[in-house]
Amino acid sequence: MDERLQAFERLLNIMDDLRAQCPWDREQTFDTLRCLTIEETYELSDAIVEKNYADMCKELGDLLLHVVFYAKIADEEQRFDITKVINQLCDKLIRRHPHIYGNVESNTATEVHQNWEKIKLQKEGNRSVLGGVPQSLPALIKAFRIQEKVSGVGFDWNNRDEVWDKVQEEMGELQQEVSQNSDKVEDELGDLFFALINYARFLNLNPEDALEKTNRKFIRRFQYIEQQAKANNQKITDLSLDTMESYWQEAKTKE
Repeated sequence: MDERLQAFERLLNIMDDLRAQCPWDREQTFDTLRCLTIEETYELSDAIVEKNYADMCKELGDLLLHVVFYAKIADEEQRFDITKVINQLCDKLIRRHPHIYGNVESNTATEVHQNWEKIKLQKEGNRSVLGGVPQSLPALIKAFRIQEKVSGVGFDWNNRDEVWDKVQEEMGELQQEVSQNSDKVEDELGDLFFALINYARFLNLNPEDALEKTNRKFIRRFQYIEQQAKANNQKITDLSLDTMESYWQEAKTKE
């Protein structure tokens, strides 16, 4: 037997044992697992950002466990089973890749993406292009996915210069509302963020990844300031802004 099939069968058998014999595993439900699944997803995200492939392998295993766990509970409740989960996925992948399994010609990733969205609307009965964007997604990721989705059906800018013009337009509108102490400042700030996210997409950059890298860079540099304060027997609250800026610049040179 294929080693991959053997490994998956082993996992399924272990899941059966856990649900039958382990008090904790027996008590779990869809609802109790949900938050744990979200946590595991973020742990995988950390491993990917840090390029920690050992942790990535472990976290992928944890996520796979959750998939099997949900399917096991559903099977017990006679809703669906892991076989249906996998077969539905396979059917969807075949249906959405007619350039591989059919007669459609798609030579670029953009063409594949656009065809994917059209199939979802025409053949799978989705009511809206944006219907598949989860409401609970973090706002930055949601904006990026919204833009990707509508781009897939042709609602998009022609080039990145147009998007940059939009960024500058939104920046001007924000500055105007701020100067007038308007109640529209929040709206204009949101519009500026949305335009910047669109510009990142046209640069073939994921804005979530870019912002996370900046977050981590900021943390490293600020923690360097804290380390220097401690090394000099000082509290960070005792440091002047000029001193903190000096340490900040030192941190940059060490990267």
